[in-house]
Amino acid sequence: MLFADSAAGVIGAAHAGWRGAFGGVLEATLAAMETLGARHGHIAAAIGPCIAQENYEVGPEFRARFVAADADNARFFVPSTRMEHHRFDLEAYVAARLARAAVDRIARLHACTYARAADFFSYRRATHRGRERLRPRNFRHRAALRLPAPGRACYKPVIKPSQTGQLS
Repeated sequence: MLFADSAAGVIGAAHAGWRGAFGGVLEATLAAMETLGARHGHIAAAIGPCIAQENYEVGPEFRARFVAADADNARFFVPSTRMEHHRFDLEAYVAARLARAAVDRIARLHACTYARAADFFSYRRATHRGRERLRPRNFRHRAALRLPAPGRACYKPVIKPSQTGQLS
């Protein structure tokens, strides 16, 4: 995820897989940007490459978690060919969370990390193809920084990325 308020000169970045998006990393990034002078109504967001719904099969407990949090989340799931499994639309879920947070300029790349092996790494694809199991990690990174005033050469991050979702 990339965020920008060009008028305030503030940008943000976040990794928003299902855990991060569900856990509030998008909203935390917007809040961090606002502390640097961004104005909520002026922030634009771009959703980068992510797994597409046709390749994102999940079990019943995954869907249940989302629907328990908000019954409206059921719209991000369609039945799969396997009994009691669904396909999850991560990109649409992220876009909906951004819209709920009053971000009205949202660009969606529609680039599937699972389907485009030559372009992107996919943990899911790697494990489906029987490659050595990769060490699972929780990626909930986010960062925000203020761009320097014109004529200043110093680019200094004011918030460091964090794996825990906490500001550091």
